[in-house]
This record gives sequence, C-alpha cells and structure tokens, in this order.
Amino acid sequence: MTTKQPATTRRRSVHQGHAGHGHSKAQCIKVLRRLSAYLDKDLSVAVCKEIRKHLGACPNCEVFIGSLRQAIALCRHVEPPPLTPALKARLRIEILKAAGRS
Repeated sequence: MTTKQPATTRRRSVHQGHAGHGHSKAQCIKVLRRLSAYLDKDLSVAVCKEIRKHLGACPNCEVFIGSLRQAIALCRHVEPPPLTPALKARLRIEILKAAGRS
C-alpha cells in the first residue's frame, strides 16, 4: 500500500536529492543551460570536463542527458516535414525574438 505525500514533503525530497549528491540545484541548472552546446561539442575542453564531472556525480542530470541523446538520435532518423512559406516566416520571427533581434 502506498501513501500519498503532501506537496511540501515531495518538494523537500527533490531538493534533498540535489543536496544528497553533494551539489546544489543551481549547479544542475548551470549544466542544463549548457547541454545543447555540450552535445554539439561547442564548448572548451575545460567546460566539457566540468560537465562530465557533474554528470558523473548527479544521477538526475545523467538520466536527463541520456534521454536527450536518445531523443536526438531518434529525430535524426525521421524525415522532417516540408515547411510552408508561412511557417518558415513564423519560425524566423520566433527565432529572432528569442535571439532578441526583433
């Protein structure tokens, strides 16, 4: 029989998970922000080494990056749908907005 934990207990458990790994949640967020560049091999050797060290010590981030790698591998085997001119224009606007150029 399982018992449902109150939300405050669950939040504390997640936070303790980071602390239990010997690092803060902020370190996980810092790594997650660099994951795209890390996977594209666009980071310096020193930064890649720092990320690999974190992944080795953080099971949560290790699982996340493993899942992300699998998703990327699966997407490489799928033919992208053709884009309509309207969709291309909308994507361009969204990319420029995200880059702060609009």
